[in-house]
Parts: sequence; structure tokens; C-alpha cells
Amino acid sequence: MKKIITLSLMATMAATTLFGSTASDLRAMKEEIAKLKNEVVALKSKDKKISKKLNKVKAHDASDNIKWGVDLRTSLDNINYTMADGSKRKKNALLATRMWLNMAYAPDTQNIFKGQLSYNKAFGADFGNGRGAGYSGFDWITNEALSGNSLKVRQAYWLYLGENAFGSEIPWTFSVGRRPSTTGFLSHLREDDKAQSPLGHNIDVEFDGASSLLQLENVTGISGMSFKICAGQGSTNAKPLFSSSGSSNDEDENVLEDVTLLGFIFVPYDDGQYKIKTNVYRAFNLPGMDNAGVLTTRGNMDGAAISGMIDGLAEDTMFEETKLFASFAWSKTNPNAGENMLGSTDSEVGTSVWIGLQQPLFGGKFGLEYNHGSKYWRSFTYAEDTMVGSKLAARGDAFEAYYTYKLNKALSAQLRYTHINYDYSGSNAFFGDQGTPMTMKEANDAGIGDRVVEKAQDLRFYMRYRF
Repeated sequence: MKKIITLSLMATMAATTLFGSTASDLRAMKEEIAKLKNEVVALKSKDKKISKKLNKVKAHDASDNIKWGVDLRTSLDNINYTMADGSKRKKNALLATRMWLNMAYAPDTQNIFKGQLSYNKAFGADFGNGRGAGYSGFDWITNEALSGNSLKVRQAYWLYLGENAFGSEIPWTFSVGRRPSTTGFLSHLREDDKAQSPLGHNIDVEFDGASSLLQLENVTGISGMSFKICAGQGSTNAKPLFSSSGSSNDEDENVLEDVTLLGFIFVPYDDGQYKIKTNVYRAFNLPGMDNAGVLTTRGNMDGAAISGMIDGLAEDTMFEETKLFASFAWSKTNPNAGENMLGSTDSEVGTSVWIGLQQPLFGGKFGLEYNHGSKYWRSFTYAEDTMVGSKLAARGDAFEAYYTYKLNKALSAQLRYTHINYDYSGSNAFFGDQGTPMTMKEANDAGIGDRVVEKAQDLRFYMRYRF
């Protein structure tokens, strides 16, 4: 560019001498000026080509690398139980570290890969309490000794972003893999996260599957309207490779049938302030455990939920960022012939209600939640982030309060208290005999009052780094 400026100045200076020159001098000077102009144009063109090449290099460098993110949380839980027979159990200080390594890669504007590696561990060695028996529970040499090749993958999926489904102006997506199916809508508030795909009221569990979304706002004129179909598989009965039966990877009739799920999520309206979301699903071949601890296939289950939230009650007031929500969910068992589900051979219906709010307070976010489940209520919320079992699965009443404060761009803290009063047992069990609802009196009369929880409390404090 400096050369271009120099040449331009020379051309200007030459022009100022024209009036004192002869005709032959003028012709020679005009030819020189024309030559200089051509050189300037050529240099500008070359400069543009160089800039274009640099932009391509930068774009390639940006898209040719996986983008990594870190989410590291250290938590301290104080846990207390009151059993049906009145006895007490507790853990004063349960320290734990949870780490998520987030991965993302987009080779173009339509294809995205996302993954998440997970580490979730209690502080200290485990001397045989279920997470590693005997010497295998020692973690004093975990990273120095030879070990297996296990690695926990929480998410791994690809996502395609389409523009015109069925030849019309309907944006759409398609995705396959181990998808984000935890911390769904409404559950994301207390977790201080973005809402994932499902409705948190009845589905919060890791799953492998596929989904496809249609954004219907352009064709209906209704804000945020969308329809999403989801299919997943929760287990497989494929034989292992080199099976002793002589056939590999075919169906093993001696184990449980494949657990699968099919459903849809319909959003009738979402303008950013007012949000309504619904889901309907059927789960097939659900397992149940009998009192001897044996798992067998019991039957199918249907479920549905409708959840709504107001994000901001009134503008230019202290309630401008207040979030208020309510949700209703329903479940229905369909036992196989000769089997029972939740202790009954009949089809049983359960319901649950959930209300809550989140309010900005002292620079942080304060939340209150309440939910109640009926006698035969059953949810898929086994992965809910609690240490005392899913509060949304409770057959009874659950109360929760929390306060989340962001210390700086990367660091946040939360104090949370959860209290659950169970009216019936079996809230966190599978779908067989151990899911049978029993009152506290019935549990005591059956001689199992010391194994049935009547009240559960969890006081948690955490520090969380995200970047």
C-alpha cells in the first residue's frame, strides 16, 4: 500500500508541471501517468487477492479445530433421612467433583458435531460401598497404575440444520447419537443451565436416539411454534462378540427385551416471554425388579406433560426478570399379560403438579419450587441432579429453595435446600414390585419400615467454573 501511495504522489507531482512543458514532453508525461495508473490498479488487485487468501486461511483455521469448553463443579452436600420406622440416617459432608469437557465442531453452517466427556466422583477412595469394592476402590494411584480403557461419554451426536422442509419455508433439524436428554425445560432454572430438549417434568435421563424438529412459525404465523419427534433406545439384548452360543450380536432371549421410547414435543407458542411446551411419549418393554432383585420385562408406559412459563412479569419494575412457571404431568402403566407394573396387574394412572418462580435478588437469582406426585406417579427423571433421589419423582410433596450468584465471568456459586415428604414408597424404583406404592404404615406393618424413606433432606453448596 505504501508503494501505491508513492506512485499516486508521483502522478500528482507530474500533473503540476504540465503547464511548463512542450508538446513532446506532455505526451511522454501522459504515457508515464497512464503507466503509473495501470501499476496502481494491478497493485490494488494483488492486495485484494492477498487479503482473500488470508481470510481463507483464517476461516480454515477457525473451522478445522474442535472448540473445547470446561464445566467444573465442586459440591458439598449435607444429607438427612427419616425412615418409615422413625430411624435416622445421614451423611454430614458428601464432597464431590463433577467435570464436563464440552466439544463442538462445525465444518459449515449446516453440520454440527457436539460431544461431552464426563467425570463425576465423590472425594476420596471408596472402600467397597458400591462404587468400587475392596482394593479396586482405592484411587490413590488411579493415574499412576495400569488400568482399563473406560471413558464416560455423556453426549456424542451430530446435528444437521436444514432450511426448507417439504419445499416450503420450514427450517428443520435432524440429529442422531447420544443426545442431550437431561436438564430439560424448567429443570434448567435451578441447574443454572440452558434448557435441553425434553420437558424436565417427566424426562430427565441419558438416552441414545434420534430426533427431528420442524420450526412452524413461518408457515403458521404463531411465535415459536414447533414440532419435534424423538426416538430412543434405553437398552439392548444383542449378544456380545464371539458369544459362546456360536452367534454374535443377535438377539439374546435370556435377557431383557430392548427398552425403547417414541414420542414428540409440541411447542404451541413461545414469544420469549410466554412459553408453552408439551410432550407425549410411549416407553416400551420397561424393566421391573422383584423383591428377590431379579429384573424382568414388565410392560409399556405412556406419559405426557404440559409446561408453561412467564419470563418477565412486568417491564420497568422489579419483576421485569421474574420467571413464574407451572406444569402438569401424567403417566399410565400398561402391564404385559401375567405381569405387574408398580405392584399392580391393572393399568394405573399417576399425576404430578409442579410450580415455581425465580427472582433476581442482590445480584443473584433466588428460586422457590414445589411439586406433588400421586400414588402411582412415575417419571423418567432418574438422572435428576440430586443426591437423595429425584424430587420430581416423589409420590408426595417436595419443597426446594436455592440462591445462585455469579462471582465473575467464569465462576458461580449456589446454595440449595431440598426437602421431600413421601406419602408412598417406590418413588425412585424401577417399574416392578419395588415400585409398589406403600404408605409408611403399610411399610412398617410389612416389617420393612427401616428400608423405606419417609422424609429426605439435602442441603447443597457448590462452586462452579465454566468457560
